[in-house]
Amino acid sequence: MGKSSNAVPLAAASLDPRADTPLYRQLYENLRTAILEGRLAPGTRLPATREMAAELTVSRNTVMSAFEQLLAEGYVEGRVGAGTFVSESLPDDLLNARANLRRAPRAVAKGRRLSSRGELLASTLITTHAPAFGSIRPFRTGIPALDAFPFDVWSRLVARHWRRPRRDLLAYGDPAGFRPLREAIAHYLGAARAVSCTPEQVIVVAGTQQAVDLSARVLLNDGDAVWVEEYGYLAARGALVAAGARLVHVPVDTEGINVAAGARLCADARMAYVSPSHQYPLGVTLSLARRLELLEWASRAGSWVLEDDYDSEFRYEGRPLAAMQGLDREGRVIYLGTFSKVLFASLRLGYMVVPTDLIDAFSSARALVGWCSPVVDQTIVCDFITEGHFARHIRRMRALYAERRAALVSSLRREFSDTVEIAPSSAGMHLLAWLPEGVDDRVVAREADARGVQAQPLSAFAPQGIDARRRGGLLLGYAAYNERETREGAAKLADALRSAMRPARRTSQRASLSRIKL
Repeated sequence: MGKSSNAVPLAAASLDPRADTPLYRQLYENLRTAILEGRLAPGTRLPATREMAAELTVSRNTVMSAFEQLLAEGYVEGRVGAGTFVSESLPDDLLNARANLRRAPRAVAKGRRLSSRGELLASTLITTHAPAFGSIRPFRTGIPALDAFPFDVWSRLVARHWRRPRRDLLAYGDPAGFRPLREAIAHYLGAARAVSCTPEQVIVVAGTQQAVDLSARVLLNDGDAVWVEEYGYLAARGALVAAGARLVHVPVDTEGINVAAGARLCADARMAYVSPSHQYPLGVTLSLARRLELLEWASRAGSWVLEDDYDSEFRYEGRPLAAMQGLDREGRVIYLGTFSKVLFASLRLGYMVVPTDLIDAFSSARALVGWCSPVVDQTIVCDFITEGHFARHIRRMRALYAERRAALVSSLRREFSDTVEIAPSSAGMHLLAWLPEGVDDRVVAREADARGVQAQPLSAFAPQGIDARRRGGLLLGYAAYNERETREGAAKLADALRSAMRPARRTSQRASLSRIKL
């Protein structure tokens, strides 16, 4: 049994009645943070609601609402006749979060300080997911259908190269990548994505993240402005910030990134990072008019465009859209692709297509950050492509993902009716579900996580300082989950939304009663 105490750090519960955030919400956040950071140990008895209300000079209803939210999320527990206590056994994910919070502020020993860049790297957020091994649950995004991967074929290819490996495959490889794989990628991109390139222009990297990092290293100086999409992909944003770039957040509408708005915000930006085929996280497609407008801006400004084509293979209405790189006539576009979404993420193989005059610079930069990707893995992927397995796998996954997407849409409509709005999307591996006005998507995500469901809050992809009153939404991946998992996950998600909406309803009702009394 943990130690019981009334020594609750109420002095840290700084409540601001002038803030937009309701007082009960501020108190909830203060107590939750104290629990996660260990300042409120398991078993600690919280003061009675009347006592806490008097000490904080707020209404008892404010304290009760905060306690009810903590109780619903498992941070505290009520004991009949005894009071309210910090939970003895917090869920594993909360314990992990508490451990991470403890580690974060750890001071560097005297005389051993991080560099400015080190501080920046350490503090840059790159994902909303906790990096826990084996934590793939509905509806985590970015995970392919591992249950449908052709492991029998893959195993034969692995055995072929590892049973009696060639000596040259065990030595240092070409920093730009295994030549036959670069040829296979160039051929595939030309046929499937209308990318105009030679094998020499293909640079094999350890995923999109490294491709963005290399592009920033080679093409940007400290302080250079870069357009990024708002909302946008955290990992790419993090790589650019870590390289010293100044981010310019350009709004995205139904046609993709708003080029005219970007030009008004910063006409002379050095680079633009975009995901035109299936914008992450909003899921929209950059229109042809906007693509041409973006290329015209890049030409006029002498700037670069990073085209992240992370999951363009999966389109369910018509043929996959051609890449923007194929429209580029001046060598302004650097095309980024990955095998993480079409094969599996731990393979850590991706590629970039660079303009001809940048081949040497990017090859040298690739060598400096790790020389090359594992050569044997590159040969396995090469065989997987050239022997036709890759094309067959993509065709099968395109059909399977269409079915799983339909299953998710059906489950959401059954569980939520018209409570949530499913954003239209005809491509990719995730959907965006818009929540009712006034519902905090972060609260819903936490409620869902407590029920074994992963749903990324859209607000996590917004730049810091953005208006928190924007409509909330949840990103829901569907590619990796069968119909049963999807159906059960949707039911848990609906329960999470109902739980998250209850405190808001009570606050609204009390506000209405207060107005009547007045």
